Amino acid sequence: MARTDRTDIALRIIIERPVIGVLHSLQGKDDLPLDPKSSLGGEALVFDVPIRVGPGPKFFGEQVRREGPVRRFIYIRVGQLAGDPASPWSRRIKIDIHDIGDALLDRAMQGDAVIETTIEGTAADGTPACATVRPVARRLAPR
Repeated sequence: MARTDRTDIALRIIIERPVIGVLHSLQGKDDLPLDPKSSLGGEALVFDVPIRVGPGPKFFGEQVRREGPVRRFIYIRVGQLAGDPASPWSRRIKIDIHDIGDALLDRAMQGDAVIETTIEGTAADGTPACATVRPVARRLAPR
């Protein structure tokens, strides 16, 4: 597939109720933490991720990971993996993007909206979320 067959879109990952003081970051292609941030008072953490969408749809980008022929996802690094060697946690959150609906993708590809994916940042046991975390909301927001 030629690069000209791909459309740039904006994806925003919102981590609601993260564990206070725990560092989170995107994971880039080189596996290094990218855009590290932590919540000082329980406020949401927001990561903007540019991605490209091709026919299929197929997803591409510096933060896009793949598993098998279809599954595409973004990793959020937590604690030590996000760059805090003193953290008691060394985790990653996996957020699927291959299941974004066609209606959201179509609007985002028109360039007038960003796809916001909201996840819960704290697990049931009170520690930072990890493994595959399903979105609690996915919506379009103005750019």
